[in-house]
Amino acid sequence: MLLLALGFLLIILQPSSGQFPRVCANMQSLLSKECCPPWDGDGSPCGELSSRGSCQNILLSQAPLGPQFPFSGVDDREDWPSVFYNRTCRCEGNFMGFSCGECKFGFSGLNCTERQVRTRRNIFQLTTSEKNKFLAYLNLAKNIPSQDYVIAIGTYTQMQNGSNPMFRDINVYDLFVWMHYYASRDTLLGGSDVWRDIDFAHEAPGFLPWHRAFLLMWERQIQKITGDENFTIPYWDWRDEEDCGVCNDEYMGGRHPTNPNLLSPASIFFSWQVICTRSEEYNSQQALCSATSEGPIRRNPGNNDKSRTPRLPSSADVEFCLSLTQYESGSMDKMANYSFRNTLEGFADPQTAISNPAQSSLHNALHIYMNGSMSQVQGSANDPIFVIHHAFVDSIFERWLRRHRPMLEVYPAANAPIGHNRENYMVPFIPLYRNGEFFKPSRELGYDYEYLQEPALESFQDFLMPYLQQARQIWAWLVGAAVFGGIVTAVLTGLIRACRKKKGGTSSETQPLLIESEDYNNITYQSNF
Repeated sequence: MLLLALGFLLIILQPSSGQFPRVCANMQSLLSKECCPPWDGDGSPCGELSSRGSCQNILLSQAPLGPQFPFSGVDDREDWPSVFYNRTCRCEGNFMGFSCGECKFGFSGLNCTERQVRTRRNIFQLTTSEKNKFLAYLNLAKNIPSQDYVIAIGTYTQMQNGSNPMFRDINVYDLFVWMHYYASRDTLLGGSDVWRDIDFAHEAPGFLPWHRAFLLMWERQIQKITGDENFTIPYWDWRDEEDCGVCNDEYMGGRHPTNPNLLSPASIFFSWQVICTRSEEYNSQQALCSATSEGPIRRNPGNNDKSRTPRLPSSADVEFCLSLTQYESGSMDKMANYSFRNTLEGFADPQTAISNPAQSSLHNALHIYMNGSMSQVQGSANDPIFVIHHAFVDSIFERWLRRHRPMLEVYPAANAPIGHNRENYMVPFIPLYRNGEFFKPSRELGYDYEYLQEPALESFQDFLMPYLQQARQIWAWLVGAAVFGGIVTAVLTGLIRACRKKKGGTSSETQPLLIESEDYNNITYQSNF
């Protein structure tokens, strides 16, 4: 009955977050390179009549890229999304979406003026009813077509530069599997040639912001197709786990009784089919994943290569990672040393922060440990454990942001691998989001984590943060003012002493200042925040 009710809701709700908007996946839009659909509320492109947004040329970052990708003009994802569209909706204020028909993350209401912060909770602390609802929502997403989005099944060249559109429908859950594949796939160079050292979502600074945006969009999709506006993704806290605590039929699926590589027939996920897992086949055919079924989810937790991933991450690993002060460093890829991002992603040793791609730790360790669909980057989102795993990784990112409070400038503006500079648009999202837009505390994006909440402290910090940010911006001025104040104080002290000597016989009743000199020197101007 729950699934029937949720299915009915799909008829009246319009989901929208993802890849190619259906209304722009046609020859006219591709040839004109314009994706500015009308907003349903007033029928004007981008809701312009209601001042929600307008159709504008896309402004691409001109910052130089790192040396990892030595080509230009060979990949549709370069300068995303300009190969397909160079004009899209630019939304005003708190409006968002490919037609400016939604609210930005963290806002709601008719005019998107109401702030909101939802809480993501530990999956083991959900009630049975809440847990079952989460599993039902996942299954619903797997069985309902996306109403607003389609996927590309050919490159722009294969589409004859837009005159032969090649798109197909896809269900809501697989839409996100496909997006994860598309961001991390190899570059097709023609013939049988490919370039593997490219990834728009991993192995570089954008790893954490990209997956943060990905989870927010996924979360919103579930809210829309179910009508449950308060839904949030639960997280799996895997620190110090001896085995896969969610790998049972009560949660994310147990082990098959006769085939340890498959899920239990009693699991809700037993019938799920995976997509986008055959990268070598696509490469040899110079083709994109077409999202056709490629078999069941595979998972054999713990029977992985122990020389690469000997154990699941520990609390000590996480704490060491959080102590690193540099978000990014050096080459800004998987060879970066002392990089918080590279250590959390799992390419650096969690005890030294020295790069060691032969080992897989922290985030990567969970993928390798699952020993199946989760362990191959391009198709890893097929396993629903992906979602609760990445929610916890995002919470560690959030802890680092709260501990170190970096300014936006800490995120690299230039020389990162392709697609990872601060102002680059994230592949393959439409509406467009820049990497830097998600390098900020989660509460500013409308969500928090249950285990990070400290109500009294948080409210005080929320009150104080605007003043701290202003202080950072004018710090040099404050220092200058303090120096100037010190000079003025010294001059006044000298004048007062001179006056006292000159009027040494003056009675105490007529003396202008009744403070001993050593007490006076203890009074200073200070900027306390």
